[in-house]
Amino acid sequence: MTAPYEQQAPIWQGGQPLGSYVSPIPVRRATLGDAVASEWTKIRSVRSTMWTLGVMVVLMVGVGVLVAWGVSLSEAALGADSALPLGFFGVLLGSICVITLGVLTIASEYGTGMIRTTLTACPSRGRVLAAKSIVFFLLVLTITTVTAALVGAIQVAMLDGRAATGQEWVRATLGVGLFMALLGLLSLAVGSLIRHSAGAITLMIGVVLLPLVMAMFMFSSSLVDVQEALFEYSIPSQISVLYDVSMTGSGPNGWDPVFIAAAATAAVMGFAFFALNRRDV
Repeated sequence: MTAPYEQQAPIWQGGQPLGSYVSPIPVRRATLGDAVASEWTKIRSVRSTMWTLGVMVVLMVGVGVLVAWGVSLSEAALGADSALPLGFFGVLLGSICVITLGVLTIASEYGTGMIRTTLTACPSRGRVLAAKSIVFFLLVLTITTVTAALVGAIQVAMLDGRAATGQEWVRATLGVGLFMALLGLLSLAVGSLIRHSAGAITLMIGVVLLPLVMAMFMFSSSLVDVQEALFEYSIPSQISVLYDVSMTGSGPNGWDPVFIAAAATAAVMGFAFFALNRRDV
């Protein structure tokens, strides 16, 4: 005889107990594409993205036009020189905006505690960092490259100088875009490691400016080699190389700045992936 309170085995139909609710929404595993879509929604919906990239575009275009206008009013002619290197000044100032956005892309979530929600929705921490990196890199690359091309076109139209070669145009547009995107990606990795917006931004500004400032005040003859290395591998010098202008006449040339930035970013990003998986939120 069956006991009155004996639990009966559920009757299954279509993989679910008979009479239970079956969601009409298909259930599947989350992918990197889902994480990228989520990060794209976040980065384009926050005000910091609009302000930092907007200021960057204004600086690159505004400073580029002002420099070209100043040169056009002066008696000095470009002669055999191209007008493209004049875009250097706007790019150098715009790099501060890229650094700021790179840090805020992840460090701001630690400041607000939103990172806990992000990692709850996507427990794979490596996937979260990869998605942030992909979205940030492509966004900055696109906007910087287009803006650099616009500035170059304006300066060439305003000034009479040597016509730039195709290789010079590619380095002054795509090369600059790649370098700036990598610099921002490096800032994102530093933000992930430090987890503090102000501290990470300050550190990255130091990385940009400190080597050049230190080199300027090295007067001892015993430090000549160190001074030359700081000049050659400082961020401003690397940007100038992409415009075929060198501060020292030696050191990296051509596409070397992009390769150096890629190697440094890959190393710090690898450490950021390791630390994110090891540390508590």
